[in-house]
Amino acid sequence: MLTSTIAAISTPAGKGGIGIVRISGEDAMAVAMQVFTPRKKRDLSKMKGYTACLGTAHDANGAFIDQVILLCFRGPRSYTGEDVAELQCHGGEAVTEAVLRAVLDAGAEPAGKGEFTRRAFLNGRISLTEAEAVMDVINAVSLDGERAAASLAEGSLARKTEELRDRLLDVQTQIAAEIDFPEEDVEEADLDVLTADICAVQEDLEQLLKGYESGQKMLRGVPAAIIGSPNVGKSTLLNLVAGFDRAIVSSEAGTTRDILEERVTIGGVTLLLADTAGIREEAGGEIEQIGISRAKQRLENSSLILAVFDQGRPLSEDDRALIQDLKGKPVLAILNKGDLEEKIEKQEIYDAFDHVTELTAKDPESLKTLSDAVSGFLGTSGFDADAPLLANERQRGCAQRAYQAVSDAAHSVNIGLTLDVCYALLDEALAALYDLSGENASEEVINAVFDRFCVGK
Repeated sequence: MLTSTIAAISTPAGKGGIGIVRISGEDAMAVAMQVFTPRKKRDLSKMKGYTACLGTAHDANGAFIDQVILLCFRGPRSYTGEDVAELQCHGGEAVTEAVLRAVLDAGAEPAGKGEFTRRAFLNGRISLTEAEAVMDVINAVSLDGERAAASLAEGSLARKTEELRDRLLDVQTQIAAEIDFPEEDVEEADLDVLTADICAVQEDLEQLLKGYESGQKMLRGVPAAIIGSPNVGKSTLLNLVAGFDRAIVSSEAGTTRDILEERVTIGGVTLLLADTAGIREEAGGEIEQIGISRAKQRLENSSLILAVFDQGRPLSEDDRALIQDLKGKPVLAILNKGDLEEKIEKQEIYDAFDHVTELTAKDPESLKTLSDAVSGFLGTSGFDADAPLLANERQRGCAQRAYQAVSDAAHSVNIGLTLDVCYALLDEALAALYDLSGENASEEVINAVFDRFCVGK
């Protein structure tokens, strides 16, 4: 597979300032030379890596396509580890498709999903975790999420994995000396030191696993919903976090009939936030009833529910019914309209929910209060975007296997089992870490990873 020269459009479909057709393989420059004519006479076969040339692109019949820039990257110091040529043209669908067609007519083969990054992995340019981070960078929904993904792409998890492996190998070296040369003049292994070294690795793996959920929230965002009875200020709350009047605000009950969705960043986390119809037993018609039904369905798919209550009025039967419906769900209760005379039975809210905050949604200053409450609820307030993190279930599974094996190894020493048992368990931990980095990854795993990619990356 790696002997072929591949090509694909590497920019999104649609109109833009620039479109890029990427070519990779042994014949990348030879293919590019068939469709590119430099403005000034130049021997393109001698272009050095990381250089560019202005010229025009033409099809197999010599017909002009567009003015383009040819960029040359020489292997192994390229993204894929192979010779790479990029033709940068104007960013319209027709022109980029025409350039790609000319490149394919010149002998390149269409690239598959993620094939450029797959080649970078197979050629040893990046680890599997770094390859996976490429799509995390592209799909990140918040600034901190993008920073975390960029850190992964730069090798933060790969370096941490290598460090953990080296530490376990050091422990195995000490055990091997004890097992293989028991009668020789070899310093006897200190079991307390061995156990401490193993437990230190165990703690690091535990920290990686603990950070998985917060990392997912930063990378993927959190599906969330605003819920409450009519006129408690749900739409005002949505407008507060959106930063503009996204929803109609009215004293008339039942104004919100359908689900309004907005992507907002609050407390450093991106919420895929839905403002739902006010929930009440006496709905004002079929349309409002449908809206209430959709609101209740949305709750089942939300990882954060902002349940809003009006401090300026006593709890209604609708409020109390909602409190019962929300038991066991991920709820941050919001006591809204703090500027009004307090009439709500506040203690009932505090007794019903573990997380409660008080604010006035129409006051912009309340955004800070809500941000702190959301980040505290989600456990992301201390998120370190530069620290290594587990970005997906594959990585989490590998880390979990390594953690379990290391824990068993430490336990085997503590209960007095022979050191060869500990050695074998550390072998299991190392195998899991090699799977994490991709060094032992099967073809099936590799295919599953790159199937997430788009063509052209």
